[in-house]
Amino acid sequence: MANSDSTPSVCASAPPLSSKKENITPINSKIVELSESRVELLNRIQGLKQDLQSWRSKLDTQVRIYRDELSDLKKSLNVEVEQLRSEFQELRTNLQQQQEDVAASLRNLGLQDVSGEVKEAEGSKVEANDEEVQNLPKEDNNGKETEQ
Repeated sequence: MANSDSTPSVCASAPPLSSKKENITPINSKIVELSESRVELLNRIQGLKQDLQSWRSKLDTQVRIYRDELSDLKKSLNVEVEQLRSEFQELRTNLQQQQEDVAASLRNLGLQDVSGEVKEAEGSKVEANDEEVQNLPKEDNNGKETEQ
């Protein structure tokens, strides 16, 4: 009889089968929702990864293009600078040659010495003018000329 008493107590403590199925159904639906959510998130992540790779590829292409353009510009500028340097050097050489030619022509004509004489003559004129100014009679305060 002890056996018959113990069996009903085990059955009384276990929940009924229908309540177990009710609890399992919400858990299963939650698992399905989470799985679907996970798939959506993985798809979104994959799309974002592809977008990022595409963006990087485009950016790398633009950077390469800009580097090539800058390199070409640098080369052309260097060529132009070298051309300008050579042109300035030619101008400098031509000007020096012309200056030497003019100096030689003046020497041949004897004008270089004359130009030196002109400077000396101008200097003597200034001295003569200073002497004349000093020899001029001065006026006193009354407007009368006085001799020195």
